[in-house]
Amino acid sequence: MTTDAPSAPIRVLIADDQMMVREGFSVLLNAQPDIEVVGEAVDGREAIAQVATLRPDVVLMDIRMPEVNGLEATREIVAADADAKVLVLTTFDLDEYVYQALRAGASGFLLKDASARQLGEAVRVVAAGEALLAPTVTKRLITTFSRIGETTGIGAPQPSARGRVAELTDRENEVLMLVAQGCSNAEIAERLIVAESTVKTHVSRILVKLGLRDRTQAAVFAYEVRLVTPGG
Repeated sequence: MTTDAPSAPIRVLIADDQMMVREGFSVLLNAQPDIEVVGEAVDGREAIAQVATLRPDVVLMDIRMPEVNGLEATREIVAADADAKVLVLTTFDLDEYVYQALRAGASGFLLKDASARQLGEAVRVVAAGEALLAPTVTKRLITTFSRIGETTGIGAPQPSARGRVAELTDRENEVLMLVAQGCSNAEIAERLIVAESTVKTHVSRILVKLGLRDRTQAAVFAYEVRLVTPGG
């Protein structure tokens, strides 16, 4: 009788300028049987170098660090590797740096006071290629700064963005709105009464048509072009 070989652990890099935070997260994550912390970085510049060397599955990235901050590091990391998965760490949820990081390609964000269970689950979700979108918190973050963008120009919908929305089919618009509301593929399939594989196909087509890298960017995009509104 043969048994399946155990799957490789999820390899994590922690980037934070506070040693206590790095050590605390390392202890919590290494206690998980399916997660291994493979490296640490004290700022964004070191995080960029460590990612290139260690090739972690997930990067836990503090958004506010000296030298090169987490936003700049996230931009460089996802630009260099389309498959890179960055989970942004923040002290408070209404942080414009976090909003910009989501726009830049981060897979989601997590508050630093998250529990061990929440931290482990967040890493697993992001490693699996899903977006970590807590509907209420993410909606509040995106709508706050997209509203600011109406006057500052940051995050405000551009004519080219509106044109790309027009390329979507009615069904793709439906799927995009549900993605923005934080629904998983399984939940979308249940709501639309279609196969989950069909939803995956729609999501893939949406990302290609809109020129986006993942579900998180799709959610941000949907709010910015007012396809989804705070009350929606």
